[in-house]
Amino acid sequence: MPHSIIDDLNDRYTCKKYDPSKRVPQKDLEVLYEAMRLSASSINSQPWKFIVIESYEAKQRMYNTFANKYQFNQQHILESSQVILFAHNPHYNREDYARVVDKGIEDGRTKSEERAQAFGSFVFAEMNTDEQGDTSAWTKAQLYLALGNTLHTLARLKIDSTCLEGIDSALVEEAFKEELEGYKCPVALAIGYHHETEDFNARLPKTRLSPENIFVHV
Repeated sequence: MPHSIIDDLNDRYTCKKYDPSKRVPQKDLEVLYEAMRLSASSINSQPWKFIVIESYEAKQRMYNTFANKYQFNQQHILESSQVILFAHNPHYNREDYARVVDKGIEDGRTKSEERAQAFGSFVFAEMNTDEQGDTSAWTKAQLYLALGNTLHTLARLKIDSTCLEGIDSALVEEAFKEELEGYKCPVALAIGYHHETEDFNARLPKTRLSPENIFVHV
């Protein structure tokens, strides 16, 4: 299928070895961060926080969180250009949504006199809140929408990446407690450029199930 989007997605893969001498240009990072900010979410809730790890001190903190498990992912922390922690609000409430509503008023999307009506959409958050005020299942789902959008954007920018669900979330949340401010971090994303000779995955052919196995047209 001849299309630039398909070409970019065919080229995208999980990087297994980064070239530590290569860094993502600031101009591309700015595009990436703005694309992440524009990610879709239910009721435009945006229940996320993205911690960009790029300094040596922060990378060392992240590196140390692999003390107990998932050491196979540890190399990516120091070798990649940046590591991004994807975190979600486990107790998303009406006050959090008020920030979204008020920003909508500031941006001209919502009229100030219609502020009260704008909270009608919050019912979707309430439907996904348990008796203890936990919204984790719902906000985590929104977080993965942002992750998918990020992966697509990286593919278009020709930046390599590695999804890291293999992280010790408890240690990560302790090491970055100040930055996360109570948000939960189930996944991280390493970005950069693959090593030309040592990244075995770069040379393997793309494989996906055929269309007839996953599409049902009715």
